[in-house]
Amino acid sequence: MLDIIAAIYGTAYCAAQIGLLIGLAPVRGATKLAAFAAAAAWLAIVVAIFAFGVLSPGSLGPVPVNLVPFGLLLVLLFGSWFLVPQSRTALLSVPLPALIAVHAGRVGGLLFLLLFFDERLSAPFAPAAGVGDMITGVVALLLVATLALGFEVRSLWLKVWNAFGALDLVAALTRAVLSAPGTPFRVFTEGPGTQVMATLPWVLVPALLVPIDLLVHFAIAAKLKSVPRATRVLAAFSASLDRIDDEHSIDITIAIAKRTLGLVAAGSWGRQPYDTEES
Repeated sequence: MLDIIAAIYGTAYCAAQIGLLIGLAPVRGATKLAAFAAAAAWLAIVVAIFAFGVLSPGSLGPVPVNLVPFGLLLVLLFGSWFLVPQSRTALLSVPLPALIAVHAGRVGGLLFLLLFFDERLSAPFAPAAGVGDMITGVVALLLVATLALGFEVRSLWLKVWNAFGALDLVAALTRAVLSAPGTPFRVFTEGPGTQVMATLPWVLVPALLVPIDLLVHFAIAAKLKSVPRATRVLAAFSASLDRIDDEHSIDITIAIAKRTLGLVAAGSWGRQPYDTEES
């Protein structure tokens, strides 16, 4: 049951990330369609690879298999940021409240705690990552609500929240690697480790959600250098919305979400690539 809930929530979070970042970017419709298609293709590839066991826990020896899609996407995203000025400009043009809202989905860190209590994910990774994500997500919701109501938020508060959220991801990644079974550098040896994060639907976290969240934190830090007051942020948000065809973007996002949910559900329910007694 927990895997089913995670599949649904993870798919919804992926769709929300993609919808906000691509749908609100002030680019041509053809560019948005291409970006949506690329995101859907990446999801389909990741789901297929892990559903059919092309990459399964232990298949790469001491290297955690979920580091492969994580590393590839991270290189692609940050490579586009630094090497493709159009991509960087498009992301920086997304309203700051929308970038903050991307992290609201991290309240799903509660699922890490549930995995920990189900003895499928070990400490200290699960409790620390779960609580850190929940704090980041809840504060993101409060910040977005505050901005939407027209109240001012000091840029220092935004910077502190953004730094906390980014450091939480870096710390979680470090603990995850140091808890991975079968690696010579495993430090936290008690319990099952982080093996479940290399199976569907949980692999979507390192394979998609975390790289995007890291890039968005980076973009927020860049935007905060030029947007010191929340009132200016809100004004930019409203002006950007006037230039965006919301209905078209939402229709595309919903279609991708439905397709992705079908892929994830098929992969996570139809095959258990590790110890079935735990599920």
